[in-house]
Amino acid sequence: KLKGPEDLLSADLPPFPCVLEAWVPFVMEVSVVLARGADGATAVFPVCESIHEHHILAATIVPARIDPAVAARAEQLAADVATMLGVVGVMAVEMFLLSDCSLLVNEIAPRPHNSGHFPLDACVTDQFEQQLRAVCGLPLGSPGLLRPCAMVNLLGDLWNRGEPDWPAAASFGEVKIHLYGKDVAKPGRKMGHLTAMATTADAALARARNARAALRGGQLFYDPAGIWYVRRGV
Repeated sequence: KLKGPEDLLSADLPPFPCVLEAWVPFVMEVSVVLARGADGATAVFPVCESIHEHHILAATIVPARIDPAVAARAEQLAADVATMLGVVGVMAVEMFLLSDCSLLVNEIAPRPHNSGHFPLDACVTDQFEQQLRAVCGLPLGSPGLLRPCAMVNLLGDLWNRGEPDWPAAASFGEVKIHLYGKDVAKPGRKMGHLTAMATTADAALARARNARAALRGGQLFYDPAGIWYVRRGV
């Protein structure tokens, strides 16, 4: 991050042209996953709230905890982007939500996306089925959300102390475990994810985080101040 022109003098820049981008003081990152058919029909999944840690997606919360009017604008913006690009298939549009409730497109991914894994368990149709429907010229399925949910990624760091405690995570009856079949676990590598369902998005996020903590032999406790603590051996 450069705070002023003088920071350029000490910046460790590579020896080739770079792109200078303005700093965006966003209050939340959201993403919209949608499918678009060859006939122009679109099916838009509910807006996701994205939480990143160390520049890697850590959790997706659905529905996003934003005003419904803002969510509707995000969905329409994503659909407009897909139409302008002539996309056929699934795509994700990541956005920054600013304090004045405006939205800025941050990234476009014309493919099934990590933030769109939640429909496997929580929607009528998942993104992979939608991809097949779109490219095969079939009518798109309903993207309707069945229950509020939260998805947390499982990174290779979880394997640092050996195999995670899968029975502990499976003891959460409303949490689904998905593993990607990768042979080698590396720090920061996405090895799988957990999806939790609940009556509210907040409750789903708490459940998903507790299940992930259980994989390491700990239990997660929520403090009213908004901080999550892990206690080992319980």
